[in-house]
Parts: sequence; structure tokens; C-alpha cells
Amino acid sequence: MRAICGASRARAAWHKARASDANSGCVEVALLADGRVGVRDSKDPSQVALTFDPCDWSRFLDGAKAGKFDLPA
Repeated sequence: MRAICGASRARAAWHKARASDANSGCVEVALLADGRVGVRDSKDPSQVALTFDPCDWSRFLDGAKAGKFDLPA
């Protein structure tokens, strides 16, 4: 995981979940020109974004889909 700022972040096409609203704690995700995935806080997009290599991002998505990060009921 690394951080990105400046021009690379500005040129990225950021996407937010359709289910998010103005009061949600959402993040935005972008596929960066070098193949990494950027993640930033949608409430404050001017802050530093984190980046992940494609393999790490894929593992995170697999874990999320499998419920590894779900809160206890």
C-alpha cells in the first residue's frame, strides 16, 4: 500500500458506490494509469489517497465478498 497525491490523483476517474449518500462513510475507487487501484475518502477527496497493487486489491475484494470483514451481528 502506498499513497498518491497531486496530478496522478487528479487525472483518475473516481467512482463511488451507487448506494452511498451524502451522510455515508463511503470511499471512492479509481483504476490508475499504472494499473494500481486508488482508494480515497469521498467526504474529503483532497486528502491523500491510498493505492494498492492489483493482486492485493483482488485479495481484498475476495475477502469482502466472503464476509471476512463483516461486523459481528
